[in-house]
Amino acid sequence: MDSFKRIVGVYLVLVAAVVAIHTVVEPLYYTSTEASPYSPHWSRFNALMVLAIVLGVVFGYIRKRAVGGGGGASVTREYVEANVQFYGLLFVGILFFWNFFNLHSPGFTAIAMETVSAVWIVIDAALPLLLASMGFSMLRSRE
Repeated sequence: MDSFKRIVGVYLVLVAAVVAIHTVVEPLYYTSTEASPYSPHWSRFNALMVLAIVLGVVFGYIRKRAVGGGGGASVTREYVEANVQFYGLLFVGILFFWNFFNLHSPGFTAIAMETVSAVWIVIDAALPLLLASMGFSMLRSRE
């Protein structure tokens, strides 16, 4: 399990790097239009992000349960980290899948494209931070 955990950690860090870099670089090479607001590379990255979010939530939950914190124990830094990573990934995952389903089935929700784009910006800014944090903590752990 330890080697699989490290492989997942490396995957999360790589996806975080790809999303962060592409978020910053995309405006330099792609001009958004009303008909095509996103570069075609996002469709490939979205598949990577789906897997990363699912793996991050699963391993975040495992870490959260291992850290515990119940029974009147004092709150430790590891407890706070585990909870921020887990609940942060849940939050970003909910936003991601809400936007993802709206992207693939227009009319999924009655919202304007400006709202969809604003939510993508939040996802693309927060997800790399959470995935990198989770990935590095998985690579550092000795469990």
